[in-house]
Amino acid sequence: MSFPSIDTPAVLIDLDIAEANIDRYQAYCTDQKLHLRPHIKTHKLPLLAKRQLEAGAVGICCQKVSEAEAMISEGGVENVLITYNILGAEKLACLRALSDTVRLSVVADSTTTVDGLSDTFANAPTPLTVLVECDTGGARCGVMTPEQAADLAAYIDAKPGLTFGGLMTHPPVGQEAAVQSWLSTAIDLISASGLMVPVVSIGSSPGMWLAHDVPIATEYRIGTYIYNDRSLVAHGVCTEDDCALTVLATVVSVPNGSRAIIDAGSKVLTSDLLGLQGHGKVIGRPDITISGLAEEHGILTADTINLSVGDRLRIIPNHACVVTNMMDEVQLIRGDTPQGAHPVAARGKVW
Repeated sequence: MSFPSIDTPAVLIDLDIAEANIDRYQAYCTDQKLHLRPHIKTHKLPLLAKRQLEAGAVGICCQKVSEAEAMISEGGVENVLITYNILGAEKLACLRALSDTVRLSVVADSTTTVDGLSDTFANAPTPLTVLVECDTGGARCGVMTPEQAADLAAYIDAKPGLTFGGLMTHPPVGQEAAVQSWLSTAIDLISASGLMVPVVSIGSSPGMWLAHDVPIATEYRIGTYIYNDRSLVAHGVCTEDDCALTVLATVVSVPNGSRAIIDAGSKVLTSDLLGLQGHGKVIGRPDITISGLAEEHGILTADTINLSVGDRLRIIPNHACVVTNMMDEVQLIRGDTPQGAHPVAARGKVW
C-alpha cells in the first residue's frame, strides 16, 4: 500500500480504522454509563467530530477558542467544553460571541481567570458554565487541593454572568484510586456549601480502559483514541492494527548500507519521544530505527538498511496529535483505496 498517486510526505487517515475506534470506545462508555466527550485536538476535522457525535458523544472538547470556532463553523457541533484558562480581552470577546452559537462551557483554576469571564458575561442573556480545573496528580493546570476547589466553586457561583458547572481534571494514569478520593472529597465539600456538582469530567487516552476505576466521573474526555499512535501501543491500550494515522514517506537517499534518508523530518514527524526509542515505527521493518530528524529529513538506521532511493514507507508516529497539526491537509483512505485530500480545519488554532 504505497499509494503512488499520493505525493509525499503525506499523512494518511484510514477512515475504516478511525470509525472502528470511535465505535469501540463509545460502546465502552455506554456500557459504563459514562458520557463521552471527544477531544478534537487529535484530528481537527469537523467530519470526524460529526462521526463521533453520531456515534453517541455528548459534545466535543477543545483546547483553544479558535479551535472551537473552526469546528463550529462547519456545522453540526452544538456542545463544546474548552479545557483551558482563557485570558485576554480579544480571546474573551471571541468566547462571548461563540456562546451565542453553541452550548458552551469552560474551565478555570484561579480567581483572575474567573473575574475575566465574569466581566465578559455579566450582561449575557445566558450565564456561562464554568468548571473548576483540578490537579489530581497530573501536574498540569488546576487547583491543588479539594479545599481550593470548593472555594473556587463558591467564588464562581457568586460572580455575575457565571454558573458553577462542576469539576474537570486530567488524571494521571495508574492513580485512579487517588483521583477518585480527591474528587470525592472536593464534591463533599462543595455539596456541604449547598452547591450541586453536575459534571465531573476526566480523561486521558493512555488510561482510557480504566475509566470505570473512577466511578465518580460523569464524562470522559479523550482525543488520541480515534487515531491511536505508537505511544498508545506501548501503553498496551491498542495494537498497531488500530492505528488509523500513518505517515507516508519516500526514501530520498541511501548514503551507505546502514543508513537511509526519508522526506519526512520534524515538520511532519513529531520530535516527541514520549519515552520511546526513535521517532516512529516503520511498518513492516521493526529492525529500522528513525534515529534522528532534521526539518526536512528523517534519518533511518539499521544493521542492514536494505532500502533503495524511491522506496516508500509508512510510519506510525509516536504522537498522532502533533503530526495532525503539521499538515494543511491529510489524505483520507479506506484500506488500500484513496478517498482524496481533506483540509485540516483546526490546524494552527493556538489561541
